[in-house]
Amino acid sequence: MIKYFGLTVLITLFSFSLSASEDTTAHAEEEEFNVSEMIMHHVKDAHEWHLWGPEHGGTSIYLPIILKTSEGFKVFSSSHFYHGEIVHDGDNHYYKGEGPAEGLAMFHEKIYELDSEGKLNFEKGHVHGNVKPLDFSITKNVTSLFIGSLIVFLMMFSCARYYKRNGAVAPKGIAKFMEPLIIFVQDEIAKSHINEKNYKRFVPYLLTIFFFIWINNLLGLVPIFPGSANLTGNISITLFLATLTLILTLVNGNKNYWGHIFAPPGVPKALLPIMIPIEIVGIFTKPFALMIRLFANITAGHIVILALISLIFINKHEAWGALSVPMALFISILELLVAALQAYLFALLSALFIGAAVEEAHH
Repeated sequence: MIKYFGLTVLITLFSFSLSASEDTTAHAEEEEFNVSEMIMHHVKDAHEWHLWGPEHGGTSIYLPIILKTSEGFKVFSSSHFYHGEIVHDGDNHYYKGEGPAEGLAMFHEKIYELDSEGKLNFEKGHVHGNVKPLDFSITKNVTSLFIGSLIVFLMMFSCARYYKRNGAVAPKGIAKFMEPLIIFVQDEIAKSHINEKNYKRFVPYLLTIFFFIWINNLLGLVPIFPGSANLTGNISITLFLATLTLILTLVNGNKNYWGHIFAPPGVPKALLPIMIPIEIVGIFTKPFALMIRLFANITAGHIVILALISLIFINKHEAWGALSVPMALFISILELLVAALQAYLFALLSALFIGAAVEEAHH
C-alpha cells in the first residue's frame, strides 16, 4: 500500500514540478518566481478548482459565484473573472469581470465593486473605498466541504445499513474497516475521558468530528487529490469545529463544573476576584487551542511540501528535483500520520473538555 502511494506521490510531484517549470520558463522574462505568492495561492481559498497546468490557461473547474451587490443578487461562473482583463496597478493586479461580472473585480480572491471610474483603489496594498458585496459563493473550500461530508455520510450510512441487514455478525466490506475505528473512538476516546453515565450521548459527535477531520485531512494532501483544497487548514473551519465543542461543553456543564469556575474549591475568598476571571478565560482558551492546533499543523504541512518543490524554481535548475522531490515525498508520507493524529487529538481533547463539564462531584 505504502509502495503504491509513494509511487503516486512521486509521479504527482514530478508532474507538478514540470508543469510549473513550463509556466516559469514561459514567463521567465516577464516576472521572477515568487515563492510566497505561489504557496499562498495553493493554501488559500479560491473561486476556481485548479487541477493542473499553469495558473492562467491551465485546467480548472470554475465554481459558481453568488453575490448580493448594490444592484441585487448576481449568480455567474467564476470564469468571467479568471478569463477577464488583468489590470495592473503598481505592485497590485486584479481581475476585472466581464459579461455578468461587469462592474466587479477580484483581488486576492476577494470580490469588490468597481468605482464610478471603473477601477479599484489601493492604499498600502489593500483595497480602499470600494464596496465589498456579500459573498455566498461556492468556493474551493466549500466544494471540498461538500465532498468530504458526502464521503463521511456514505461511509457511515453503508456501515449502518450493513448491520441493520445482517445484525451482530462478523463485519465485511467497509464495515470491516469502520468497526475497529468506531470502537476505538467509543472506548478509548469517549468512554475513557467521559464518565460511564454520560459518554454514550457524546459518541455520535466525537465520531463525526473524528472522521470529518481525518477524511478532509486526507483530501487536502496535495499529492493525493489534484488541486486539493486546504479545508482543515482554513481557520474558519477549525473555528467552527472548536465552537461546536465549546457549545457542547457549556450546555452540558453541570453544577459541579460551574462551581469550580465561580467558586474554586480550596481557594481563599480574597483570591476569588483573581481566580474567577482566570477560570472564565480558561473556558475559551481551550477551544482556541483546538482551533489553532489543527489549523497550524495542516497548513504547515502544505507549506513545507510546496517550499521544497519551490527549490527547483528558486535555483532555476531541474537537477534540484533530485533533492527536493524525495524530501517532499517523505513529508507527504509523514502527512498521512499527521492527518490521522490531528483527527485523534481534536476528538480526544474535545472528549476531555466535555468530560470535565459532566464530571460528578467527588466527596
